[in-house]
Amino acid sequence: MTWIVAWGLAAMISAALAGFLAAWKNRDYSFWMAWCFILPPLLLWLAFMPKHVGPRPRRPSVDELEHIENRDLMH
Repeated sequence: MTWIVAWGLAAMISAALAGFLAAWKNRDYSFWMAWCFILPPLLLWLAFMPKHVGPRPRRPSVDELEHIENRDLMH
C-alpha cells in the first residue's frame, strides 16, 4: 500500500514540475504534464531536452479540428 501512495505522490509532483519546466522550455505543457503524470521518469527526459525556439506549439481547438475534418464535405 505504501508503494501505491509513493507512486501517486511522485506522479502528482512530476506532473506539476513538468508543467513549469515545459512552459519554461517553450513546449506544450499539457502534453508533458499528462505524460509525466503517467510515467514520472519522463520528467528527466524533458529536463534534458533543449529549449524550443520560436512560438510555443499550439494545438488546434475542437472547432478548428472539426472544420478541417469537414471541409471536404461542404462541397
